[in-house]
Parts: sequence; structure tokens; C-alpha cells
Amino acid sequence: AAAAFTTSSFNGAAVNSGVSSSSSLKMETMEDLSALAKKLNPVVPRFDPLGLSTSNFWGTTQEETIGFLRESEVKHGRIAMFAFVGYIVHANGITWPWPMELDGTPFPKVSSAPEAWDAISDEAKLQIFAFVGFLEFWRECNSEKHYMKGGKIGEFPSFDASVIPGGALDLYDPLGWHTNRSEEAKASGLVKEINNGRLAMLGIIGFLSEQKISGSVPALKGVVPHYDGEVMAPLAKSILPSLHSF
Repeated sequence: AAAAFTTSSFNGAAVNSGVSSSSSLKMETMEDLSALAKKLNPVVPRFDPLGLSTSNFWGTTQEETIGFLRESEVKHGRIAMFAFVGYIVHANGITWPWPMELDGTPFPKVSSAPEAWDAISDEAKLQIFAFVGFLEFWRECNSEKHYMKGGKIGEFPSFDASVIPGGALDLYDPLGWHTNRSEEAKASGLVKEINNGRLAMLGIIGFLSEQKISGSVPALKGVVPHYDGEVMAPLAKSILPSLHSF
């Protein structure tokens, strides 16, 4: 979540045109971030209190570090937008009509998202983790150019529909909205995405904070129920004790 304190957009200044060629891509610099900050929020200048964008992670260059931080922020923002909407859906008891698991277990009727997660079996959770891991692997290995080397920030490579039964959904632009959009419209939409992602990160953290520490978010006091579980424990049973045998 620390990446939320860097300035970023979906493509930002790194892309000069809509063509995904290596010649149209370049590494971003601090000057690019400062210019983008004005588009993201004209009132607040580039905000990086931890100095992350001036660091050199893992012995890389500053430009490579900026690429990593921007990609991280876009991913966190997208996940947070999903999480925020999912939280509201579960808080209102909205579920799919079919069973949640193959043994017929239905989707839980709960008052908050953390309770819904607790109701999922660890076997199902591991399948979710495996799928997310595959998406990360696909992103890292199949982009035309890596985001730390001047590639597009937030891009997700298309799947090869020829080897997937029934075809494949293009996760980068599933509805084809960007196909005929002008470059100006794309740039405007990407700035909105990063701002929405930042707001969603604050929103989901606010929900979880109020659930764990009642009164920590005054605006949500009495709105969300208290949660006695552990939001930072993804599995019902920790796998760490079993690792001691290795």
C-alpha cells in the first residue's frame, strides 16, 4: 500500500502514442512524476513522504524503481476497487444463487466481507491464490516490455484464445472500450483510474480499521459491524508451524 504515496497513472508520460511498440516507450523520471501529479491533483503537489520514488530498489536504477512503484500502485488500486465493491455487496447479503463449493456449501449470508472470507474453506482460498499467482506470472512473462524497463504501466497481456477452450477474455480491455478512443480520452480515463484506485484504497482500509477498532473511523461508527477475526490471516489454520519440520 506504500505505493499509494507515489504519483502514477495507468500509462502516464511513459507512452507517447497508443501503439505498443518498443520505440513508443521510455523510462519515466522524477520530472514525469511531477508533471503527472498536477494532472492527478492540481492542489496537492507530488506526494512522496517516504521518498520511495527517489530510492533504488534491489540495486536497480531510479527509473526502474519508479516503474515498479507505479505498477504496484495501479495493481493495488484495481484490487482495492474490487474489494470496496465486494465489501458493499457482502454487507448487503448479495450472493450468487448457485452453491459456493462443489459439495453444495452455499455462499454465506454475512454482514461484512471479512466474515465472508472466513466462511470460505482453506482449499478454496488456495485455489484463489493459485489463480492470482498465475495472473501475476502471465503479466511478468508475456508483456512486450517489462514495466521496469519502460513498458506500459498496468498493461495486462491478452491470453492466447487459440489454446483456451471457448476463447479467452481480454482482461486489459474486456469490453473493447479503448479500441476507438482518442489518445486524449485515454489519457483522461487513466488519470481517473489512478485517482479512483487511491480513493478505494483509503475506503477499504477505513472499513477494516473501523471493524477492528471501533471508533477509529468516526464517519463509519455504527455503520459497519465489529469484527473479532484477524484480517491479516488469510487462512483459518496457519501453515507456519508445519514449516518447522523442514
